[in-house]
Amino acid sequence: MKPRECRARVEAGRRLSPEILEVDLRMEEPAALEFDAGQWVSVPFGAKTVRAYSIASTPQSPKVLTLCADVAPAGIGSEWFRGLKPGDQVRFKGPLGGFVFTRRDPRCPLFVAEEIGIVPIRSMLTWLYATGFGRPATLAYWARDPDWLVYDAEFRSLVRRYPGFAYHPAVASTSDGPSDGASGLAAAVDRLVPDVTRRVAYVCGGEPMIHRVRDVLVAKGLDRKSVKWEKFW
Repeated sequence: MKPRECRARVEAGRRLSPEILEVDLRMEEPAALEFDAGQWVSVPFGAKTVRAYSIASTPQSPKVLTLCADVAPAGIGSEWFRGLKPGDQVRFKGPLGGFVFTRRDPRCPLFVAEEIGIVPIRSMLTWLYATGFGRPATLAYWARDPDWLVYDAEFRSLVRRYPGFAYHPAVASTSDGPSDGASGLAAAVDRLVPDVTRRVAYVCGGEPMIHRVRDVLVAKGLDRKSVKWEKFW
């Protein structure tokens, strides 16, 4: 879909953890925004300053978009997101981004997320299983502590409802937990994926983690182009 200038109004907001917030935006112009799971919108803060926010909701609800953000950085975007309240008008451009799931791809997906990098992957997984996705899929999800595994309950619910979905969370704050996302997720992928035949990977988070995970998969024989990624920091 071609990106366009949009206008929406805040319908509700939620605190998922001390530093991670969600807001629901009711579309006004256009009345519904078509997008692909995994895409994002761009919010302007002046002529040359914008911030990107991934869409946490799915294409099944084009009239109300849910955005999710880590507001810990306390920059201009974080302060704006913290201050949103019901009734506020929001202008943005979207949808944007090519980190989207290709449904016609017959391979089994591996999803790898580091902290707030889970947002576009949450959109993909929720959409896939809500629309009859029949293939196995695996999610490895790392965070510094349990508060940062913000969609943990949803993924555990998917495991119960869909036997083909495997979920592997890890947190650094446990005694045996990996100390950082790059090493923790690289080790998890190495363990979880002994064979890369008919595999495709979707990786989202920090740049060091993306490189480490990609290196592990490529060393196992996966083509670099089969590792789709989106860098959040």
